[in-house]
Amino acid sequence: MPKRIVIVGGGAGGTITGNLLARNLHHQIENGQVVINMITDKPEHVYQPGFLYIAFDKVRPEEIIRKQQDLLDPHINLFIDPAVKIEREKNVVITKSGKEFPYDYLIVATGSRIVPEAIPGLKEGAHWFYDLQGAQKLREALKGFEGGRVVIAVGVPHKCPVAPLEITFMLYDYFKQKGMLDKVEIYYTYPINRVHALEPVANWAAPQFEKKGIKYEVLFNMEEVDPEKKILKSMEGTHLNYDLLIAVPPHKGAQVIEDSGMGKGGWVATNKQTLRNEGHNNVYVVGDTTDIPISKAGSTAHFESDVVAERIASEIQEGGTMTEYDGKVVCFVETGFDEATYVWFNYKNPPKPTPPSKMLHWMKLGYNRMYWLSARGVL
Repeated sequence: MPKRIVIVGGGAGGTITGNLLARNLHHQIENGQVVINMITDKPEHVYQPGFLYIAFDKVRPEEIIRKQQDLLDPHINLFIDPAVKIEREKNVVITKSGKEFPYDYLIVATGSRIVPEAIPGLKEGAHWFYDLQGAQKLREALKGFEGGRVVIAVGVPHKCPVAPLEITFMLYDYFKQKGMLDKVEIYYTYPINRVHALEPVANWAAPQFEKKGIKYEVLFNMEEVDPEKKILKSMEGTHLNYDLLIAVPPHKGAQVIEDSGMGKGGWVATNKQTLRNEGHNNVYVVGDTTDIPISKAGSTAHFESDVVAERIASEIQEGGTMTEYDGKVVCFVETGFDEATYVWFNYKNPPKPTPPSKMLHWMKLGYNRMYWLSARGVL
């Protein structure tokens, strides 16, 4: 009987891992010794960092969407049939249609989802750019905005940790281009006692805000939004009036994770080096769905995918592996419409933001175009 690899989730982590495995195990698949099945909930694959650019009318939706089947190695069997239960003791995944997928190796890449409803009034009173519809609505709101206070508020936990900074810097350039800076107050809030979770990034960003006249308030955790009066309330007791509220909604993991008893909030207990699900040596976890205290970012999923694909291929081909994940994350940070900075870090080395430059901005735009090569496991 062939070794059965099941991948749950067709986002960046699942897609890259699957394609790398198909390449590394090409001969075993051709000989019928390995089968790779991918289970996902939709036929399209979306490059989610593109939502930020849609909000500013810099990108069209069709530029960030591809058919999932077109991105996969032809040796991977794709099933558009959402997983509803993962039974690790029986080594089987059950889908919405009732189909059962037994596995020898399971890769959990179920990602994360926004839950604006977790904060009363947020869904009705705020805009966001963390899904396609939200980014399009924000784009229209910005087009019709005539001035006033724009508040940026951040829920926890959330993916793409630098996105709150990016939207703030890009708003500054947007209003500058429109000649509206004298009519707009940009007011950034953050839940802890600095403007970003990573201290070196916070130490760099705060002076940038001050130089541009962007106001900020830390230790601000969203509690409630009053859409009628346009007031945002914090758990710390602050009340902020706003004319336009742009929020990073809090996130949860996939419902199937909670329904399967694999982790509170949809986050799976994951060994930070091996990326195995704690207590289950044949279950690996990649991307946002891990509970590893590191950035939930596309590059995180990419580097984790490299490790998981190498570990499984080596286990099948050689019976073992020493490959481990070192916590590597790489992030471009847009600091406006024509400049960006860059940070990389891992478990041992903290980030060190570089001076913003036009070159880094164009490198970021270039990667946006080349992402599809990453998804295919080429880049």
